[in-house]
Amino acid sequence: MTVATTAPPIKTTAAPPAVRLQGLTHRYPDGIEALRGVTLDVRAGERIALVGPNGAGKTTLLRHLNGLLQPTHGRGWVAGLELVPANYAEIRRRVGFVFQDPDDQLFCPTVFEDVAFGPLHLGVTHAEIDECVAAALATVGLPDFARRVPQRLSAGEKRLVALATVLSYGPDLLVFDEPSAALDPQNRRRLIRLLTRLDSTQIVATHDLDLAWDLCDRAILLAGGTVRADGPTHTVLADQSLLEHHGLELPLRLQGHSA
Repeated sequence: MTVATTAPPIKTTAAPPAVRLQGLTHRYPDGIEALRGVTLDVRAGERIALVGPNGAGKTTLLRHLNGLLQPTHGRGWVAGLELVPANYAEIRRRVGFVFQDPDDQLFCPTVFEDVAFGPLHLGVTHAEIDECVAAALATVGLPDFARRVPQRLSAGEKRLVALATVLSYGPDLLVFDEPSAALDPQNRRRLIRLLTRLDSTQIVATHDLDLAWDLCDRAILLAGGTVRADGPTHTVLADQSLLEHHGLELPLRLQGHSA
């Protein structure tokens, strides 16, 4: 007689979301409530466009993701690490924040020193720095810029060097605040191609809805500090009434078909 047996279920531990926010609220000292109970998950590998009118809370949200701001209420996690001061050092190893103005990120005498700054302060040895800097500059297409002076670069070059300063330490999550601002069409296309090739999780706050359309699979519309829409980019950004209700317009590629 054969007795059938059932193997015990295999226990698996699902990887935590790249980002999880639960009821995130932020009130500035002047009383303005910039975020009001934001709840969302970001899966590893997603490229997300964070869109919305001026004052929607986009930059405020981004600044929570590496501890530049702390929530007034609610909670958040990055790669399973709660967004609390005790975890900020490790979180900042995992999150690369590219500011809207590259001049806020480039402050050293040479490009090499700017790109090396992050790895050096995160414990990379001097013996490995040359390789980190060379790899990051090659990734952004500026392999011969190490000895250049950042303040003498064009706006597009500065933008790419600012990206290299975070790529040099290999973050899991890249966070961009208006990455195409002040870029000419050629450098804008170059940036989109570059970001498309990177395999990191990306959150891109932008008013450039055509960039969002080309780059991101998912769009989150933020207005008044709350999430008003969250779905596939080509669905959210094709909803003319939704966009107009929140002071936005269709991507330029769609406007010719909207009449």
